[in-house]
This record gives sequence, C-alpha cells and structure tokens, in this order.
Amino acid sequence: MSRTTIPLHQRLVHNPRVLAGAAVLGLLLLAALAAPWLSPFDPQAQDLLSPLQPPAWSAEAPPATPGEPVHWLGTDNLGRDVLARLLWGSRTALLVAVCAALLTGLLGTVLGALAGYHGGALDAAVSRLVDVWMAFPPVLLAVVLVALMGTGLGAVVLAIVVVDWTRFARVVRAEAQAQRALDYVTAARMLGLRPAQILWREIGPNLWPLLTTLLTLEMGIAIVVEAILSFVGLSVASGAATWGGMIGEGRLYVNQAPTLMLLPMAATMLAVLGLNALGDGLRRELDPVVHG
Repeated sequence: MSRTTIPLHQRLVHNPRVLAGAAVLGLLLLAALAAPWLSPFDPQAQDLLSPLQPPAWSAEAPPATPGEPVHWLGTDNLGRDVLARLLWGSRTALLVAVCAALLTGLLGTVLGALAGYHGGALDAAVSRLVDVWMAFPPVLLAVVLVALMGTGLGAVVLAIVVVDWTRFARVVRAEAQAQRALDYVTAARMLGLRPAQILWREIGPNLWPLLTTLLTLEMGIAIVVEAILSFVGLSVASGAATWGGMIGEGRLYVNQAPTLMLLPMAATMLAVLGLNALGDGLRRELDPVVHG
C-alpha cells in the first residue's frame, strides 16, 4: 500500500515524532490536572527546618519518618517540596501555553486570512505592520509589555499575543493567497458567495492542518516566554510555583543543590521539545502536498 493511501489515523500512530510529542503533551496534562493527588505537599508551604534536602533517592537524603510523606525530589531553600512545585508549575505553563496559542492563532489567522484573500490596501497595511512588528526583539518586547502592564498570567498571555501574532499572520496570509488562485474559490465566487462565506466555508477547512501545526509550535514558544518572564520576576506573584521562577531561585544554590535548577530546566526543555516534535510530525502527516 502506498503511503499516500494510508488513512490519516494510521499515519499518525506510526509517526515517532507525533507519538513522542503526544506522550509529552499527555504527561504535561496529567501533571497539571492531577497535581493535588500526585504530591501531598502544598507547593507554597515552607518548612524552614528542612531546607535544601536532597532527593529521596540520594544517598545524602535524611531517613524517612514512618507515616510522614516523603520529599521525593527534595526541598528548596525555604523547605518547599520540589515535586509539588514542579507539578503545580506545569499548570502555569500549560495554562499560558493554551491561552496564548489560541488567542495568538485567532488574531494572526483573522488578519492573515483577510489580507491574503482581499489583497490590495489591506494586504499592504497588514504586511507593513508585520514587518514593523518583527523588527523588535520578541523577548525584549514581551518583557517591556509585562513591565508596563504589571505582573500576572493575564499580562503574560497578552504580551505573548501582542508579540507573536505575526507568526500566524505571515503563514496564513501566504496560504490564503495560494488558495484564492485555485479553481474552487473562483467557482464559489461565480455562485455568488460572499467573501466571508468563502473564507469560512471554502478556504477555512484547508487551513486547519496548517493551523494545527502552528498551534502546537506556539504552545512551546509560549512556555519558553513564560519561563523567561518568571525567571526575571515578571510572571505570577512572588512565591507561586513556576518553572522559570524555580530556575531563578535554584541558580543561587546550584553548588549545594544542583537539582533545584536542573529539574525545572529539564521539565521546560522536555515540554518544548515534545511540543515541537508534535508540531513537526503533524506538519508532515497533514501536508496535502506529501499525502494528497
């Protein structure tokens, strides 16, 4: 059987990138949703009598007290459970990733589709706006925006949307231009369909594979941006569990307890690499040129 005739669901389950990315996304969802049950500790509860405890599997770990919960990944400088903070930090990462990706995709897709289909002055205006926006360093612009708006997840999500909508707008604009030149769009015009109907009913379904790929990639980018902002103290309130905040705190104690910095770094890298692999695998399997 030719690869182009294999059903989509079979191609997806046989693509190692899709499987690896889906597994990472599943782990991220599990950690975020089941955080209260996976660790018995409060991520913000301090125990100043037990700071910088090594992981339970380390030879330097103190003996477990019968009947007491175990700090499986140790504690930080304030005696907070590292595992609990990693799990609750995944909630922050996932919330920012989903909200930022959806809102960024909505704004960029609408502007890109309108510019690509209508062309003319609208296309020129959107294209110039994209060029100007991309002249600014994205991370620096996000830091400036959050600093002006104030800390909080809402400000972080809004900053990512404002900075990164151009990614969707450029790609969707180019695809809308290509679709506009095809015969099925010409036939829809001859049937009297309005431009909004053509964009929604005719061109829109052909953009879904592309948007699915872009959304997964944008989720990984959003996780990195949130980690950077929380690293410099511009994300959620001080003391809340975030991967970037844990990295910032852990670097101060890297000699005494290197896992405080290495564990959240590994979680961030795993999430981003997994989402990138998922997006790359989906791009290949959903590409109509390859499997048309």
